[in-house]
Amino acid sequence: MTTSLRDGKAALVVHHSPNVDLGSLDEPLLERGWTIETVDARELTASAVGAADLVVVLGGTMGAYEVDEHPFLAGELEALRDRLQSEKPTFGICLGAQLMAEALGSRASKGKATVIGFRDVQLTDAGRDSPLRHFDGVPVMQWHGDSFRLPAGATRLASSADYSNEGYRMGDFALAVQFHPEVTDAMLEHWIASSGAELAAEEIDPADIREQRVRLGAQMTDAGRTMFGEWLDRL
Repeated sequence: MTTSLRDGKAALVVHHSPNVDLGSLDEPLLERGWTIETVDARELTASAVGAADLVVVLGGTMGAYEVDEHPFLAGELEALRDRLQSEKPTFGICLGAQLMAEALGSRASKGKATVIGFRDVQLTDAGRDSPLRHFDGVPVMQWHGDSFRLPAGATRLASSADYSNEGYRMGDFALAVQFHPEVTDAMLEHWIASSGAELAAEEIDPADIREQRVRLGAQMTDAGRTMFGEWLDRL
């Protein structure tokens, strides 16, 4: 656990897969005096999800709809459902966004395309009036092949050429993005090293991803930190 005790706010960060962590988004939390506790989703308890001042739900290699293959997701979904019904601050990334959508009564599913690499997202009018505005004109890192329907009552903030839902909010308490603003150079190298078969199947050259990261990574990291920090300040 990493701690900073300025004002005692507690953030619970939920992990699903190795090498998928909070990455560059730890900085906005620590700068604002949050404590950060990380927990594997397989060891998650409903009481911990309910008690945290903020829950951050990270990505993973499974789909939000693969509950039969990953039974622990059922408990996570139930805990998230209770938390979101209580309008407690919750932030989701990729799989996290899909799990939040499911918990809000929508449905995640296998998508029509696997998207890997830095891509543009198009902001809606609501997105331009939200913390996601910092991604206007800033390509973001994508690595997913799943999708979800926008939950009832949610506001779409961003779309892309391949997927209509790249970011959404629920009121002022929940924010979710399908892309990966948190990814660091080290994380991306781990993903590349462990995904040789997937990259080959999609005819993606790892050298192209690395070139994109060198050219675009710093700008995305800055936008991600600013976006997350602004959202935290609005809570």
